[in-house]
Amino acid sequence: MKEPERTAGKDDPVIVAVDESNLAQAAAVHAVSWQESHRSFCSPGFVAEHTPKRQKEYLKQKMAEGSRLFMLVNEEGPAGIVSVTGSLIADLYVLPDRQDRGYGTELLRFAEEQCMGAPTLWILRNNERAGRLYRKEGFRETGRFREGAAGIDEIEFTLPQGREEPVKDGADN
Repeated sequence: MKEPERTAGKDDPVIVAVDESNLAQAAAVHAVSWQESHRSFCSPGFVAEHTPKRQKEYLKQKMAEGSRLFMLVNEEGPAGIVSVTGSLIADLYVLPDRQDRGYGTELLRFAEEQCMGAPTLWILRNNERAGRLYRKEGFRETGRFREGAAGIDEIEFTLPQGREEPVKDGADN
């Protein structure tokens, strides 16, 4: 497994492990990104509940249950997060004003290296942007579904062994 780096060069983002010292920053990234990504299909009240304080408790609980969290940091500060539990990748979020810089791809590839087996993840059926990223990076739908947030189905993806080369389509998170 690749160990997280701890220093950032100019214009060169790094991925650091999340711990108690930077959990509040990770929670702020998670809250802002989650709110933006769910705003179009969740009620305003439900979106507003996902504050940095609430997301800090959520992330703290995930860590207590064995998830490892990582945060991408660039010269502007924290930009994105991801969690890994065994082979499950979750909570991949990039701040809205830092998207389209390749940070989602960088976090995903890093998370893949942290997985204990074939990487898997779940996305909301209506999250077309995430679906494009994961397909471009070689992930394939497994055919499994489950009920997700706001009653919207989630779709499971896995990265098959013998990874295919990423598809070049010009779209990059």
